[in-house]
Amino acid sequence: MSPAVPAPADRRALAFIFLTVFIDMLGFGLVIPVLPVLVATLSGRDLSQATAIGGWLIMSFAFAQFLFAPLLGNLSDRFGRRPVLLLSMAGHGLAYLLAAAAQAIPVLFAARVLAGATGASYSTAYAYIADVAPAERRAQEFGLIGVAFGLGFIFGPALGGILGAADDRLPFLAAAALSAVNCVFGLFVLPESLPGARRRAFDWRRANPLGAFRHLGSLGPSLIRLAMVLFLWSLALQALHGIWSYVAAWRYGWSPFEVGVSLAAVGVAAVAVNGLLVRRSVRRFGESATVVIGLSAGLLAFLLYALADRPALAFVAIGVGALGGLIVPAMQALMTREVPPSAQGELQGGISALNSLSIIIGPPMFAQIFAHFTAPDAPVVLAGAPFIVAFALAALALGLFLASRPLALRAARRPAE
Repeated sequence: MSPAVPAPADRRALAFIFLTVFIDMLGFGLVIPVLPVLVATLSGRDLSQATAIGGWLIMSFAFAQFLFAPLLGNLSDRFGRRPVLLLSMAGHGLAYLLAAAAQAIPVLFAARVLAGATGASYSTAYAYIADVAPAERRAQEFGLIGVAFGLGFIFGPALGGILGAADDRLPFLAAAALSAVNCVFGLFVLPESLPGARRRAFDWRRANPLGAFRHLGSLGPSLIRLAMVLFLWSLALQALHGIWSYVAAWRYGWSPFEVGVSLAAVGVAAVAVNGLLVRRSVRRFGESATVVIGLSAGLLAFLLYALADRPALAFVAIGVGALGGLIVPAMQALMTREVPPSAQGELQGGISALNSLSIIIGPPMFAQIFAHFTAPDAPVVLAGAPFIVAFALAALALGLFLASRPLALRAARRPAE
């Protein structure tokens, strides 16, 4: 028999969801500072050549998430959130152990594919919150997921830089240990959030990326446009998430420790925005206006990153760009209003697949742009070129959202009506 459905006040269950996302992001952040060095060591290439391999490595992680996010989301709609979350956490720990033991690039690729497949539990975590949080509080609760992301970025890269200075395998072992601890914790504290009466039959036609996109498209123009805005913004973000460690090393000559410190600063800013500003902004301005504020700040931040030839300007860009953290919680809240409770897992799986698609496309694209404009024979040396492209993508996202804003406003008003 499944454990009882938790009330929103069941803090132990929500604490596990928070910790699951935090540990996933902590593990991701732990390996960022050492990944360029490890790739260069295993491949026998210099840092510039390792950039391209690093981009494909991130893409393999994202491709696995792209395939598995709709599957896990639909499995959680059928069997409940609890078993999917626990099995995903166990698989994540195994993936980090495999990476720690890697002695060749193909093994490292296999480890990242396994981590991507099991890391697709993000969609189930969001669905869990949609199960237990009322519609008017979802942006705030999704903001707490942003806090978990931010804390992971604070402690992950900083700890990864410290551990990586001693041994470039230690960050992977630390991530594996954290995953195992959280899995055991979940066995004792995580109740099921989706009762049997609200579950539905599993259907392979919905449990694949194409089927998930097709179903999102059948839910009306509002959801389609909101999903497209989210995809464009996620694609723009890959200019930072995918190649920042390489850009910082080339532009400023930073070591893994200094890269870790800069990413920790990103985490501090994300925690402040998601923990303090999301709820206040949604309450004061509404979800739609909050998205506009976040996208506008993101545009300015990408422009600053493009011009940041000195570290001080890069940290200014980090501060401004943190306001982009307003976007996802407000967008998620708008989109969850569009589907019934029995399909929240599928919705989150589709959103996660879109995000993964952006990671499949983004890192290789931005890595190639960066490599082209920093090569010794480049016609113009322009390390900020990836951020100029990101600026254009974010501008397109803002324009599309403004064009569809009346639909988003109607979705936001629907519960009150």
